[in-house]
Amino acid sequence: MLAVLLPVDCVGCGAPDRALCHTCRGTLAVLPGRTRLVAGVRLDAAYEYEGLVRTLVLEWKLRGRVDVVAPLTDRTADLVRSALAAAPGAVVLRVPPSARGHRRRGFDPVVTVLRRAGVRRAPALRRVAVPAALPGVDRAAGTVRGGADPHGGGGGQKERTGIERVAATVGTLSAPALVAGRDVVVVDDVVTTGVTMAEAVRAVRAAGGRVVRCVAVASVEV
Repeated sequence: MLAVLLPVDCVGCGAPDRALCHTCRGTLAVLPGRTRLVAGVRLDAAYEYEGLVRTLVLEWKLRGRVDVVAPLTDRTADLVRSALAAAPGAVVLRVPPSARGHRRRGFDPVVTVLRRAGVRRAPALRRVAVPAALPGVDRAAGTVRGGADPHGGGGGQKERTGIERVAATVGTLSAPALVAGRDVVVVDDVVTTGVTMAEAVRAVRAAGGRVVRCVAVASVEV
């Protein structure tokens, strides 16, 4: 009856009546995760951002498909719990979405991940104005030379060179004072070049904290 009233097809293969069919769930379960270093800190990503994982992330973040959240984020929630078990008393900080992305989606994907991990209240790093002294950044125009908006407007990160991404990101996050003298676990949804995560690590260190682990749903091979 539900399938008749609210028909749904598998996001992965198009099979009827399931948001993610048993075959695609099995495929997702055996996909490898990835561990890399970002700013000298271990980053654990539940998956590589490709294929089925990329499709699921886009359906979740761009189309609001909450019916794919559980299979996609359960492994990430386990990574968060593991990081906290290894660092008792650590503060969990989330990387905030861009203002444009949050307006478009109406929700923060990282909050969803943390709730599945049992973390109900995790403060976010705060976005701040781009310092005028950064090379390649025109603060008055709010742009990186080349036309990209450092806060996620214009062409966005995908259209920037590596140097532009660094120039647009360094100094744009600040950590709350509560991290001073404490271990911190930083969580994001998708990590690409690692520039934003590295900025999160810098911000925590500037506030007197120690990032002991970074966690993400997926990481892009770079």
